[in-house]
Amino acid sequence: MKPLKTSLIALTLTLLAGSPALAAYVDTSRTYSSGILIGLFLGFCALIVVMQLVPSLMMLVAFIREAMAKRQAKPRRQGVGVR
Repeated sequence: MKPLKTSLIALTLTLLAGSPALAAYVDTSRTYSSGILIGLFLGFCALIVVMQLVPSLMMLVAFIREAMAKRQAKPRRQGVGVR
């Protein structure tokens, strides 16, 4: 779990360090002029994406936990007719 935690921290710091560069592309001279219906529609689309993301992340975490548990478990000895 230590390497995973270190990797996630490194990824987070990289994204945080790069976010000001992404903000340079935003043109603040124009204002948002769409109606409330467009905003509600985009919010609804974002809600659908997030609601589909939550179960998939839960399944990914469960898969990783199970894979780690199987890797740490000792293999069973198998013999043919040996007592």
